Amino acid sequence: MNARALLAMPALALCALFQACGGGGGSGGGTTTSPAQASAPATAGVPAQPASAPPAPHAAGTTVTQSTTPNVQPVTVTRTPTSTRNMLQTSVTICVPGTNTCQTIDGIQVDTGSHGLRILASALGPSVSLPLVSGSSQNSVIAECAVFGSGYTWGAVRQADVKLAGQVAASTSVQVIADSAVPGAAQDCGQSGLPMLTASSLRGNGILGIGPFVADCGGSCAASAMPRWYYRCGPDGCAASTMAVTQQVTNPVANFSSDNNGVLIELPDVPDNGASTATGTMTFGIGSQSNNLLGSATVLESDSVTGYVTTDFGGSQYGSSFIDSGSNGFFFPSTTLALCGAWYCPATTQTFSATIRSPSGAQSAVSFSVAQSTALFGTGNFAFDNLAGTASGYFDWGLPFFYGRRVFTAIEGRATPAGAGPYYAF
Repeated sequence: MNARALLAMPALALCALFQACGGGGGSGGGTTTSPAQASAPATAGVPAQPASAPPAPHAAGTTVTQSTTPNVQPVTVTRTPTSTRNMLQTSVTICVPGTNTCQTIDGIQVDTGSHGLRILASALGPSVSLPLVSGSSQNSVIAECAVFGSGYTWGAVRQADVKLAGQVAASTSVQVIADSAVPGAAQDCGQSGLPMLTASSLRGNGILGIGPFVADCGGSCAASAMPRWYYRCGPDGCAASTMAVTQQVTNPVANFSSDNNGVLIELPDVPDNGASTATGTMTFGIGSQSNNLLGSATVLESDSVTGYVTTDFGGSQYGSSFIDSGSNGFFFPSTTLALCGAWYCPATTQTFSATIRSPSGAQSAVSFSVAQSTALFGTGNFAFDNLAGTASGYFDWGLPFFYGRRVFTAIEGRATPAGAGPYYAF
């Protein structure tokens, strides 16, 4: 996938109390063609060491290296300081590369619709001084603009050891949002919506992008300087710049030494009127341990460039469809459902059927419900499997899709028991 084509849709979780948040988390990834839109996803001093290259992709086959490394990370949906509904969060430990100087940061959104870790500079303690990724010219550093549906983030690219469960993504490029090491946002980035540079506007302390690609932009950004992506910042300001794939903000799972071919998210079912909290797990790897086997899951290969699948719904086909834990509702077009703002609010709960199809021809029928949004919000709950909002021209299977399911996201080019990613399985 390249240049965030996957997340050309509005990104989600960064929304206000009653605001609909739809779309992939903001960054695509990959290595081939340029995206449908070049707007970016999201997050100085001494030049940094070059970013370590991600482990070489597994062969495009089915032989998976087995692992005994602890690979289960808790995730939860609960009340947040901004009272955002359906926000899946976890904690991430960040370390200065190669050291034991570390900090665990809570309030990190889990997003299968973007790629790479993005954290607020304000969430990092002064002792965790992460090395900057330097630019190609003397005294320059690299910044990134990340455009989501709710706005944009801006910050320096730094390196960190990222620890999740027992896994370590060593010397991985991350985006540090509102980092004082770079000037204010470049002009074209600042015109990309609302700035999401604080915990209140970001609705948390960061975003953990664990989507189906390795790097957040890929070959397009390596080949040419694309607006609203990477920038070289120096004494004279910031200018769009190329960025080697090995230095781009990287999906940490792809940088694990094992269990690095994908992610399984499991959340419990919730009642029709929602739940105050929902606690589940994020398990790393697919077919690499006894706790991440595909079992009877239906495998839906996604487009190798965009990451999209197709949804057949209401007599229409939506070729720009994706399964995204970073969206807090189902988002799709409807001419029949009543709207309350951006949310659907039918007088009574409606049940629908749709079919999700892979470009390879595999398909799976899905039944889902849409409840009255105002009634759901009135419960005071925060986990809903029937919350939905409007969209135009695409179908976003957001966090409600994950309740009561085992949902796999396989990473591009990595071998799994069902063949190489990218794909979804559930």
